[in-house]
Amino acid sequence: MTVKITIRDVPEEMRDQLAVRASEQGQSMQKYLMGELQRILSRPSAAEWFNRVDARKKASGVRLPVSVILEAKDADKR
Repeated sequence: MTVKITIRDVPEEMRDQLAVRASEQGQSMQKYLMGELQRILSRPSAAEWFNRVDARKKASGVRLPVSVILEAKDADKR
């Protein structure tokens, strides 16, 4: 099932920029924005990403002291 979404109070300049981007890709504004929404949703949110990283850290059981991390970081600069 599909639904309609309305975004109010979009500045005219922003709307014009979106129209240009859609036109550059040979798409209607609706098709362009649908593609952008799909692209956004194909990636995890920041909260989801942090939760995944935290889960991997906990699952590995490895804890590195800050000094080791900073030493490795500094070694990359050499």
